[in-house]
Amino acid sequence: MPDDSSPILLWFRRDLRLTDHRALDAAARSGRPVIPVFLFDEVVEGYGTAPQWRLGLGVESFAKRLEGIGARLILRRGRASEILPALVRETGAGAVWWTRAYDPPSRARDSAVGEALEPMEVEAKAFRGHILFEPWTVETKTGGYYKVYTPYWRAVKDCGVDTPLTAPPELKAPDTWPKSDRLEDWRLGAGMRRGAAVVARHVTVGEEAAQTRLGTFIRDRVADYATRRDYPGVNGTSNLSENLTYGEISVRSCWHAGQRALDEGKDGAHDWLKELVWRDFAYHLLWHTPHLMTENWRRDWDAFPWNEDETLPEVVAWKRGRTGIRFVDAAMREMYVTGTMHNRARMVVASYLSKNLMSHWKIGCRWFEECLIDWDPASNAMGWQWASGPGPDATPYFRVFNPVTQLDKFDRDRRYTHRFIAELSGDPPDEARAYFDAIPESWPMAPGDDYPAEPIVGPKEGRQRALDAYAARDF
Repeated sequence: MPDDSSPILLWFRRDLRLTDHRALDAAARSGRPVIPVFLFDEVVEGYGTAPQWRLGLGVESFAKRLEGIGARLILRRGRASEILPALVRETGAGAVWWTRAYDPPSRARDSAVGEALEPMEVEAKAFRGHILFEPWTVETKTGGYYKVYTPYWRAVKDCGVDTPLTAPPELKAPDTWPKSDRLEDWRLGAGMRRGAAVVARHVTVGEEAAQTRLGTFIRDRVADYATRRDYPGVNGTSNLSENLTYGEISVRSCWHAGQRALDEGKDGAHDWLKELVWRDFAYHLLWHTPHLMTENWRRDWDAFPWNEDETLPEVVAWKRGRTGIRFVDAAMREMYVTGTMHNRARMVVASYLSKNLMSHWKIGCRWFEECLIDWDPASNAMGWQWASGPGPDATPYFRVFNPVTQLDKFDRDRRYTHRFIAELSGDPPDEARAYFDAIPESWPMAPGDDYPAEPIVGPKEGRQRALDAYAARDF
């Protein structure tokens, strides 16, 4: 067995922060040399274009944070179960520690790492991860997992959440640092092409920026969160999904900030805390039912007659923000310009694709995975299944979002659509024009084009087609 003075390999993944990091805190307190590591492994290799690009920015920022406490971030590329044992041999490390992950690809990778390290007599230890409550710790009265959100919320809302840990002031360095890859050689942003320059104007990268973002939200906006969060034309949300995705801020820090706000009489914090728990609920379900990420959660939907051809004109129009449905088109363009999409808009575009256009939710789920900088495996999958019908806590299939009335209700002054659809204005704003700089050059679109005179599929027509298909199915 290794002695207590051997180095610890601290393997970072989607936890790029110093504050409230359990594995990092334990490593710093151990007094042993600590070698921070980030791998471009098989899981990262499988990320979509925008998530890979944004991850690269996060890794670059985090490496600088580590330098501030006397450490380095060692970069290596390859299969985790091969690279980490090689690093153990190279450095004489006696332990490999990491933060637990809950999605199926990460679990498979981590299991393989544990098996590879076992014969080496190296301590392989996973610390509590990036959610409030471990999935197996929350059970129904009968001992099973929760399948509906509201009872889950009631079960956890009064449970204690650990106070966030402070960042360590320094890490003990090894006698010799192992060699590191160069981040630029990984070309994590190559797939973004010209879109990177557009989306880069809207990113908020790194731990310090995330903490500032949280502080601003709690100070200025959380009190009105419940009444403003559904309006995409106003800045009524925290915008922290980007930072939570890469662990640049911990959900525990967010929870305690929300609780303090609630104690101060900022009532909107209650609804924000429920959204943090909704994120937890997604991982609770993904842990217990891993097929949520790739298959219908309710198997009786497997025979539903969804279109699965992504080349159909209506699907292409949906992807390009040219459906003629203004709420849908503004939302899709927001995604290409900013890398994110307002949550109300996500529900509308998902409902339109899966119900009005009768196309499989998997098409949209994959497209979001490709295009969103705040892509999260659990939240993305559950959101799509919720909106389309087969998922847990799903909206009933007969409840189809009408994107026209949704626009009238949540974008009455058309601030949102004007911001992102250039063809609707003689003098469009910069963000609307930026869409044409972000999209692939192969898309034949320009700001001077006429906007579609008619929807590719109208709300009433699409709704009826969906209801007819639903009625024909024997669920």
